[in-house]
Formats: sequence, structure tokens, C-alpha cells
Amino acid sequence: MINLNKRIQAFASLGKLLIEVGDNNAKDFRKNSLISKLEQAVIDSSNYNGWFIENNVRCMLASIGESLSKSNIEKWIKPYKEGLENSKKGITIGVVMAGNVPVVGFHDFLSILISGNKILAKLSSDDNKLLPIIAELLIDIEPFFKEMIQFTDSRLANFDAIIATGSNNTSRYFEYYFGKYPNIIRKNRNSIALITGNETNEELQNLSKDIFMYYGLGCRNVSHIMIPEGYDMNNMLRILSLNEEVTINHKYFNNYEYNKAIYLVNSKKHFDTGNLLLTEDASYSSPVSVIHLSYYNNTKLASRLLDANSSEIQCVVTALDTIKNSVRLGHSQSPQLWDYADGIDTMQFLIGL
Repeated sequence: MINLNKRIQAFASLGKLLIEVGDNNAKDFRKNSLISKLEQAVIDSSNYNGWFIENNVRCMLASIGESLSKSNIEKWIKPYKEGLENSKKGITIGVVMAGNVPVVGFHDFLSILISGNKILAKLSSDDNKLLPIIAELLIDIEPFFKEMIQFTDSRLANFDAIIATGSNNTSRYFEYYFGKYPNIIRKNRNSIALITGNETNEELQNLSKDIFMYYGLGCRNVSHIMIPEGYDMNNMLRILSLNEEVTINHKYFNNYEYNKAIYLVNSKKHFDTGNLLLTEDASYSSPVSVIHLSYYNNTKLASRLLDANSSEIQCVVTALDTIKNSVRLGHSQSPQLWDYADGIDTMQFLIGL
């Protein structure tokens, strides 16, 4: 097995390449056939998935690349280092990946390989182009990984443990089929914004990123905003309306027009910014192009409500520093390596197998 330091260095080198591609600044990429291949996949991404516009794919690659600095990886694995260095198992982990946002399964891919295990991945048909090319780049950097990575279009078989990500509905099937194996089975989660009423224009512009990036399809996208009673919505609505580019995407705009028609026919009260609909609703989950609103009159009570519903929440974005596990406005889509999906410590799971 390749030693831990070499695994770390390989991913750090991969990160630098992903940053270059993400920033559309790959140097002499035509001289490297694999980078050229990834560049072409980025450019063609919207052809195989209309949600995966080039800019969003590049943003995701840059975000992943930035997370893969050597210092970041070392900080992430520090609590597990003894277990990682002593592990000699090299068992096979099956992974069922989602396809809601570009390369959404990368963290599982990274965790399994950094832990010294093998990955057998079943990709979503919505996102099956990018990760295999990224894997080829990793193998080009460190050929040993070739024996540790396998993608399949068939039903998963011959694995020792499973990580599966899907909806609340598919999770029941995952539990039925994979329940006898050590597993992590992830369900629907949503992200919440807690607004104080004192946000600057810049902070509200950052909130727009949390809402509109990836068209709101990610579990880290804000789908529900908690606002103080009596809050004047006008400035927020004005700033949200500036994100007109989302309506260029016909898939997004069709969702917006459909939901708008439903609200008008049913006389449902809502705010309309021309690119987004906001309506009062207690549910944390909202349709594409819709944000649910709820009102609070006490920050401590709002915080307790978030704690009580933590199993439904991926992250909370807010300017407050008193909210547990919160991130700053505009940073929901830039998770650190230690920000585990559904709050489940993937690395601890892998070490404990």
C-alpha cells in the first residue's frame, strides 16, 4: 500500500490542477491530454446535464482544489493519523453517489482513498463524466491509485462496506439492500439562513450566492430563511433580484414560472423578485426557484429551534457567531474537509471498519 504521506501529496498535487481548471487558467493544458480531457468535459458539461453550466462546474472544481492544500489535508486527518498510518486493510468501499451538483461525491472518493481503502463507485447518470477524469489525473500523479479505483454501471457487488447518498425515499431502499453491511446512508438535508436584520448589502449579496449557486440544488444551498418579525424585506428582495443570470437557464426558469403560476392560481401570498419566489412556509425543503420564509422574535428561541431540527439541517448561514455549526453568509458552498455531510464522520467510519 502507498504510504500516507504519498497519498496526501498526490491529492495536494491534484488540488493544484483542479484550481487551474476551475479558474480557467490551466497552463498549457493542451500539452496534457488528461487536463485537456477535463477541460473539454467542463465545457461540454451542460450538454449532458442542463443544470451543470460551465461556470458552476468550474466553481466546484476550484472549491475542491482549494480544500486539497497539503496543510488542509493534514489538519483534517490529524485526529485520525495513528489509525490511518497503522491501517493495512485496504478493503473495498462501495459508494452510491448523488448527481444533484457537479462532482458531489468527491469527498467520499477522497476519504476512502486517503484512508488506504479501495473505492467501487456507482455514479449518478446525471454526473458521470467529471469524476472518472479526475480519477485519471490522480492516477497519472500517483499510479498506485489505479488498483484502488473502480467505477461501475452495474449493481454494486463484492464490497465490504457501503456509503450511499440519496433522498429520503431512496434511503429506504438503500437500508433494505445494504442494511447488512457497515454503512453510511445519507438522506435529504437542507440549509437555513438566519437573518438578524442588521446585514450589510455585501452580506445580503453573499446570501445570494448561498441561494443561487448550483441553482439551489445542493444540500448546502439555502432553501429556508428565518427573518425577525417586522423585518423590511425590500432591500433583500432588491439584491436577490440582481441575480438575473439564473433565468437564462431554461430548466430553472421553467421551475420559476411553474411555481409562480401555482401561487397565483391558489392566491398564495408570496414575494416575486423576477428570478425567485419567497413565501411563508415552515418546511425547510423548498422547490427549485422558491425560498421558504419563517419569522422569529427571539434569537435564543430561534437557535433552540435550529438545534431541535438539526437532523434536517446541513448547515446554517448567519452573521451571528452564537449559532452552533454555522458558517458565514456566502460560504455555504465552500465546506472544509472536516465539514461532513449529514454530520456523519466519514473518516471515523472508515477507520473503524
